[in-house]
Amino acid sequence: MNLTISADDDLVERARDLARRRGVSLQDLLRDYLRSLVGDRPATEVADELAAVWEESPGHSGGRRIRREEAYEERLA
Repeated sequence: MNLTISADDDLVERARDLARRRGVSLQDLLRDYLRSLVGDRPATEVADELAAVWEESPGHSGGRRIRREEAYEERLA
């Protein structure tokens, strides 16, 4: 699919300079930016990353179940 946008010349030139410094085309720069906006990552990749975070920091409850009221009592005080 093709997309046409309107932008002032200065903005386009600055974007081209940025793309050049990154070693990519302006088209690639814009495509990557759009992907980052909509989250173009496979669900399995996100799930694996989340599992790794849980492994690194499993929480601070020491296995004790925390009631909802306890979890929010500081916010309500």
